[in-house]
Amino acid sequence: MADERQGQAVDEAHSRPSGLDDMTVEALGELSKALETIHRVRGHLYSAHQLVGGADLTLDRVVKLLREAGHDETADRVKHELLGRNLLPGRWTFQIVEEFDDGYYAAFQEIERDAREKLAGGRRHIYEAEMKERRRTHGMPGHEAMPEE
Repeated sequence: MADERQGQAVDEAHSRPSGLDDMTVEALGELSKALETIHRVRGHLYSAHQLVGGADLTLDRVVKLLREAGHDETADRVKHELLGRNLLPGRWTFQIVEEFDDGYYAAFQEIERDAREKLAGGRRHIYEAEMKERRRTHGMPGHEAMPEE
């Protein structure tokens, strides 16, 4: 449900709680932006996980083809030095992804959520919602404040 504040339609879930100052709204907006970047990092890590795994599985065919072509020494080197090799000391990519998820990623999400809860009553994207109100052309199709409008 929307209410009218200073002539602007405000989505209650994204409205600024009473007494919340501009600097705090901006700080929470920046924290949210940083978290969104970390979400992208996580996606890239999962992409790397899948790409490295796919490359490792391709090495089976490489070894087979090298052997069939009579290059046993090179096939042995690929098989023994590359196939199944750790990406980082003691870690395959699934272990790296798990450590990231359980450590840095989980901490980042928890701290961002805690900051929103303590400072803005848990509301998300206040900064962006206010920017939307400033930038949209009121009354123009495609510029509605919310889907119901």
